Amino acid sequence: MTTQQTLKVQLVRSPIGCKQSHRDTVRGLGLRKLNSTSELQDTPAVRGMINKISYLVKVL
Repeated sequence: MTTQQTLKVQLVRSPIGCKQSHRDTVRGLGLRKLNSTSELQDTPAVRGMINKISYLVKVL
């Protein structure tokens, strides 16, 4: 009966010119174009990915 917490993430900076691993992390979060949003489950793995590319994304 517990509901999963979700996080909404928006890509606010272009990953062009960033490390390849950071670009892969952006794609792993389901973000494609600038200002695209993705709703993800709140897990430690997702939080780690968001932390890695915190300068590219905004948590809504």
